[in-house]
Amino acid sequence: MKQSWFENDDILTNILSRLPTKIVHRLKYVSKDWQNLTSNRSFIKHQLKRTEPVSGFFYQEIIKRIGDINEPIIYIPVGTENFKTWHTVLNFLPEKVFVLSSNSGLLCCRSILPSCRVSIYICNPLNKQWTSIKWSNCLSTRSSIALACDPIQNPIDVSTDFKLVAVSKGEDEQEPSFIFDVYSSKTGSWARSNERRQCDHKIKKNKGVFVEGILYWLTDGYQILAFDPQNELSWLVTAPLPTTHFSGVPETCIGESHGKLNYVMISEEGLQVWALEDHTASTWKLKTNISLDDLEQENPVVLYKILEKVANRVFKDMLAWFDPLAFKDGKLLVRVYLNIYLYDIGTRKLMKVLDDKQLGPNSLMDPVVLPYNMSLVPVEDQT
Repeated sequence: MKQSWFENDDILTNILSRLPTKIVHRLKYVSKDWQNLTSNRSFIKHQLKRTEPVSGFFYQEIIKRIGDINEPIIYIPVGTENFKTWHTVLNFLPEKVFVLSSNSGLLCCRSILPSCRVSIYICNPLNKQWTSIKWSNCLSTRSSIALACDPIQNPIDVSTDFKLVAVSKGEDEQEPSFIFDVYSSKTGSWARSNERRQCDHKIKKNKGVFVEGILYWLTDGYQILAFDPQNELSWLVTAPLPTTHFSGVPETCIGESHGKLNYVMISEEGLQVWALEDHTASTWKLKTNISLDDLEQENPVVLYKILEKVANRVFKDMLAWFDPLAFKDGKLLVRVYLNIYLYDIGTRKLMKVLDDKQLGPNSLMDPVVLPYNMSLVPVEDQT
């Protein structure tokens, strides 16, 4: 087999693989040789070693009833001066979808219900490659499905391997527990795991965050459900602080930064970001602690009397005025009353990205918000 012209040119490969993914992707338009370069698996493996900051967030409102009542999927880019949201990023898929999970530059989505043939899609929005996976009869439409893909630990020289983990509640109401169904791209099939985790809480927000080989789901009981897809083991991680520590009800979300799971909490004590140091012992380290008074002084119009509003939220069903939605690499997407803002913890800048006129009627009902990192990871057809 004839080798590509760049495979033996270590200098060229090392230089180009250090470029941001967005720039590398544009190189394919230079010439056919550049197109071969950016799509070569050996080159992509080199390029993945570069630490890629968060590219943006996918945002979708949804309410599950008889079917899926959904609003369009909005892509919110990060790191651009001329800010503009995008509504057509996933238009290359064959049907409208509900976004489920994201990591390594790949998105997991499923068909909007009702549908004559429910499918799960794994796609790369950057190179517009996708594959469909048949829905399994063992799955519930209420299952929370998360994507587990690590192209660095699982080399992509031949194929892009991944797993899907569907979490749902067991049928035994006396002993409520989570059950797990696992799909492997290697076998092309679903299998019910023997693992069960007793828990009477429900999954909320974020819908599965993949960090160093472990999937995490935030629950409404201030516990985090963890699952190891490789060994099919699960456990519960305790939140950094108990709910009895606060007078009001804190709002939380989970995310990833610097290879660690992060727990974001907004309470009367401020905006706190905790990093999980040991998932087996629920050991956390406080990385960021910004008081609400400081946040209000820096953003007096947006966060007017925010400490009073946060402290007075004493019931979970009360409206959260300052609600973290998703977190990645120091960037926090947060809802302040009816508007969506992007908060940069490093620069402490708060920028409005969506206002109430751009949002649908379900914006207060825990929309699906997924951080996204661009990558060149290829997606093969599984059918």
